[in-house]
Amino acid sequence: MTAHSEDARRPVRHTSRVLLLDDRDRLLLFRSRDPRPGSGRWWFTVGGGTEEGEDPSAAAARELREETGLDLPAERLGPPVMTRATRFTFDGRPFRQWEEYRLLRLTAAETAAVRVDPGEARFGHHWWSVAELAATDQVIRPHNLASLLTDLLRDGPGPTPLDLGEVDDDADLARN
Repeated sequence: MTAHSEDARRPVRHTSRVLLLDDRDRLLLFRSRDPRPGSGRWWFTVGGGTEEGEDPSAAAARELREETGLDLPAERLGPPVMTRATRFTFDGRPFRQWEEYRLLRLTAAETAAVRVDPGEARFGHHWWSVAELAATDQVIRPHNLASLLTDLLRDGPGPTPLDLGEVDDDADLARN
């Protein structure tokens, strides 16, 4: 991440996320909101923070299991297809976050076995088609996910992860 003067106060969180596609190529997203009154809402992918010493692919598999009930081996998730660095504020606290995204396409049987944990999706979840992602005015993270997903579905992952750069997620909430 590029150094910003306020970044010294922001703890760095490492995450491993999953672009989880059902058997019809719809993407599972969870809805979140900042707990402060009047704060924004956004949609985000399956996944979460890596624990100290945890391999990022193992973290993605653990998060997948915790959030959807799917117990799949880490190898099934494959290598990262995208990365990004972000700054954001949550509940008044500033954060920096490193994110890597893996692509996982489910079979029809695996899709039917998904059981979203209500504690993980307290504000809702939805299987989004690419067309829905492209048409929505809601905040989706990462930004431009419809276009990114279209490219991944058409071309497949590249030889190295696509670097989405450094973003300020707080700026997206101004749209919401």
